[in-house]
Amino acid sequence: MSITSSTFTYNPHISSQEAMALEHDFGAYNYHPLPVVLAKGLGAEVWDAEGKAYFDFLSAYSAVNQGHCHPKIIQSLVNQASQITLTSRAFHNNVLGQYEKFMTDLFGYERLLPMNTGVEAAETAVKLARRWGYDKKGIPENKARIVFAAGNFWGRSIGAISSSTDPSSKKGFGPFVPGYDLIPYNDLDALHQALKDPHVAAFMLEPIQGEAGVVVPDPGYLQSVKAICAEHQVLMIADEIQTGIGRTGKMLACDHENVRPDILVLGKALAGGVFPVSAVLCDDEIMLNIGPGEHGSTFGGNPLGCRVAMTSLEVLLEEGMIENADRLGKLFRSEMQKLVDKYALLQLVRGKGLLNAVVINDREDSKTAWNICLKMMELGILAKPTHGNIIRLAPPLVINETQLLEGINRFERAISGF
Repeated sequence: MSITSSTFTYNPHISSQEAMALEHDFGAYNYHPLPVVLAKGLGAEVWDAEGKAYFDFLSAYSAVNQGHCHPKIIQSLVNQASQITLTSRAFHNNVLGQYEKFMTDLFGYERLLPMNTGVEAAETAVKLARRWGYDKKGIPENKARIVFAAGNFWGRSIGAISSSTDPSSKKGFGPFVPGYDLIPYNDLDALHQALKDPHVAAFMLEPIQGEAGVVVPDPGYLQSVKAICAEHQVLMIADEIQTGIGRTGKMLACDHENVRPDILVLGKALAGGVFPVSAVLCDDEIMLNIGPGEHGSTFGGNPLGCRVAMTSLEVLLEEGMIENADRLGKLFRSEMQKLVDKYALLQLVRGKGLLNAVVINDREDSKTAWNICLKMMELGILAKPTHGNIIRLAPPLVINETQLLEGINRFERAISGF
């Protein structure tokens, strides 16, 4: 194969139509985005290539909790980028240890394993649980099982889709990873039964299922899960990639029930949407079962990501974003409930903090939610449907009350025509 120099020149002023045409002609078709091309973001707002402003009510699937281009996070990125960005783990760097100390102090664990993306962190949690199962629980070699809740979503890797109940995630991609079991979400009896198998090493779940449509379990569910896991000597893995970092009005969604999972998985907003950073936290009994060469990542623990992550958490705490999410989340659901009562099209609103969803009174294979999102886009508010009849509404945690109410107003104008 011969490689020739490209005649293409980057154009910062490309039009929306040109940008979408280039993606169509040269990219993979693995996403179906709304027909909007974003070129700028600040706080809770974004602007398209032509300069039209929108409220962002998706927050990059909760990766931009701290708002777009938070100035302190951006400055931290610039400062660190001018010093050193990547060393690999072949050498130490002067930021990683400080980041690990910062994180373990903040979240109350003994150890942190740094990764880059959410799916990598979740895969890491599964590996740690399996090794713990063999070394500590005494599960026979290659017999360890991991239990997952149906409706889960933790990525698109082969490992992740092996636990999926979404047919579109699995068709044409097998064979799948063995040793995975599925039980219904929010079903304690099913969990009791599944954990009777002495080969089960862990139960992994989202405290609130995001991609499934912001499914909130019954009060006390997480506490009962932790108790049942402890009873059967099984690790509780909390996938807080989407629900963590203040999104639900607490630092972690598990904090609503004062539950400390055995393994905590974080990602997305951990670095404020500025850089891919994820992490797995647990104690010595679990983490120290792996040694050199048994797990790793070239970029995991890079100084740029570590510095940005610390700053992202600092601004979250300093600026009261968690409290803002709690207060405005209650206001949001109260106002949206009025719309549910007013419009037959809307079935219900549910969520915690600023992670919410509206269920459309239609079939899952309907295009109504998609069409509503297109109308919302016209009116300057961006959201995305999931499962055909659910619209997830999750603005950055820096949104203010005026912006939130205006967003609700635009949502009502969008649905009033359906």
